[in-house]
Amino acid sequence: MAKRTPTDLPFRSPYRHGFVRVAGCVPLTAVADPARNAAETLALLERGHAEGVALMTFPELGLSAYSIDDLFHQEALLDAVEAGLATLVEASRKLRPAFVVGAPLRGESRLYNCAVIIQGGTILGVVPKTYLPNYREYYERRWFASGLGVVGRTLTVAGQAAPFGTDLLFDIEMLGRAAATFAVEICEDVWTPEPPSTAAAMAGAEILLNLSASNIVIGKARERQLLCASQSLRCQAAYVYSAAGPGESTTDNAWDGQAAVFELGAQLVESRRFPTASTLAIADVDVLRLRQERRRTVTFGDAAVSRTRTPFRRIALEIAPPEGVLELARPLERFPFVPSDSARLIEECHEAYNIQVQGLAQRLKSTGLTKLIIGVSGGLDSTQALLVAAKVMDALGLPRTNVLAWTMPGFATSEGTKANAWRLMTALGVTAAELDIRPTAMTMFETMGHPFAGGEPVHDVTFENVQAGLRTDYLFRLANQHGGLVVGTGDLSELALGWCTYGVGDHMSHYNPNASVSKTLIQHLIRFLADSSEVDDETTDVLRDVLASEISPELIPASHSGETQSTEASVGPYALQDFNLHYLARYGFPPSRIAYLSFEAWGPHSTRSWPAEIPQKDRKTHDLRAIKSWLRLFLTRFFANQFKRSAVPNGPKISSGGALSPRGDWRMPSDARVDAWIAELDANTPDEG
Repeated sequence: MAKRTPTDLPFRSPYRHGFVRVAGCVPLTAVADPARNAAETLALLERGHAEGVALMTFPELGLSAYSIDDLFHQEALLDAVEAGLATLVEASRKLRPAFVVGAPLRGESRLYNCAVIIQGGTILGVVPKTYLPNYREYYERRWFASGLGVVGRTLTVAGQAAPFGTDLLFDIEMLGRAAATFAVEICEDVWTPEPPSTAAAMAGAEILLNLSASNIVIGKARERQLLCASQSLRCQAAYVYSAAGPGESTTDNAWDGQAAVFELGAQLVESRRFPTASTLAIADVDVLRLRQERRRTVTFGDAAVSRTRTPFRRIALEIAPPEGVLELARPLERFPFVPSDSARLIEECHEAYNIQVQGLAQRLKSTGLTKLIIGVSGGLDSTQALLVAAKVMDALGLPRTNVLAWTMPGFATSEGTKANAWRLMTALGVTAAELDIRPTAMTMFETMGHPFAGGEPVHDVTFENVQAGLRTDYLFRLANQHGGLVVGTGDLSELALGWCTYGVGDHMSHYNPNASVSKTLIQHLIRFLADSSEVDDETTDVLRDVLASEISPELIPASHSGETQSTEASVGPYALQDFNLHYLARYGFPPSRIAYLSFEAWGPHSTRSWPAEIPQKDRKTHDLRAIKSWLRLFLTRFFANQFKRSAVPNGPKISSGGALSPRGDWRMPSDARVDAWIAELDANTPDEG
């Protein structure tokens, strides 16, 4: 029988695409009752198994309860803990998850505060707590020995001899693939200047588990979030945290039961605090993303090499993932360049706008010039660039009339966009003019012998690019004439798709503030400004009309039926193509994985949040066949048009999603072939989801 591989799983299984499902668990605790605590732990394990979880972590000293004080030295209690562990070990034979429970354990004539790692009927390892608090309400040194220096040892627990020490890493294999490596620390360990998980991460651990008790006082929940988030970011890892909750003794403390999962500084999920029953916080950790980040961030590897530490012992375990379809359990933005949270969106739009303004202002100052030259079409990109140019003049104390703006109607310019261009230029108080490119274009067609000059309706690439090229050619010559800087208007999405006329066309300018702004973000930047105090009511009205217009290059006249040229009909929905761009260029994911994520975000089944500012009519979904088709087109165009990105003008990097400048985030040979990416997409992506 052939050995199974991840591709044998359903396309909509996160495990097929390199995710690992984890859970932070908060059981209802019974003080000093290990049998009942083991039963409650088992109930949560069975829930985790049913929900497809592979790795679960429980609170510190969860089998005994944390708040039992001197009862830790009662032999009856310690015997009952081992009996509870034996029950869990036996039950684990029929359960999928590897799990970590907290227990006080005897060994080497000492008592240790331990994390016990169990899977498939085996105690895989025991990790003692390293740093024992002995301040404020904590008195752990009264009962426990520290795990400092405990390495390379073995401990017999519940009848099994298990590796014992702070030097343990656990390697999960799934269907023949190295799925993840995890390590464990306990509560106070992460509050120290150098948590044990730091060394574990640099030794290869991608998922870090923290078993905590941690009583609650005002503000402490936020401190825990900051600690765990920062540790996940610094270690480029996932961090799973579980704190004691309901049932712990409230003699002098209260317990809120906070469980959460963090990844690269972001919180994926958090349980409801102060629960009245046992609860789980479940999330799918993106291990492939973590590995990509570590490979890309060479300083992480340098830090690992620079350390001289006791080597870790590595313990292998195999987990069989669930067979069926699973909904992806993690945040996933439909628009990776545009957060769905309204408050965060406003904050990011404000920052992006000011980055654009600062970049263009600095370039203008550096040249010693005082004028900006810009073409205004009445579309999204030139609207945003003109708004930035006007603000630059305000910032530099120059009159807005120093922005020299031209609308340049061609053979397909609509009255609506032309009117919007004039309204916007007038409302912003810039120097406005009109330059009709059609006479010059006709002269060029005649000289070239193009059929359009003879009256034939031939609207080919030459027809389009003569117009696009003339507009830019005029702008550069006008810049010479008036002593100004040509402001570019093309955006990141167009660069990715090669949807720009190379050289003396919309590809070129003296400086482009939109160069690393995606089309989907530009729409929100304009909405942000329309809703802000930056512009007056007249400008706001124009901006709303621009946002409502069809995205079109307006280079081909409307058909007899009145249908206008649509950019998205040619290059695909920008929402999907921006999604594809983000995950290809930022993370280097294989195409099938991008298609999977896109389907989870945009498929008819998706319940992902929409930015509130997206009009209802624009909230469209896409089936897997369409997603795959548009991704194929994206890949083909992305590879074929690298030569354009190799020669782009300067422009500021706006988001961590990156830019495509060869001087910054993206370097790629213009001769690279797309075949391997298309082959991977076809081999691993079905047509139906």
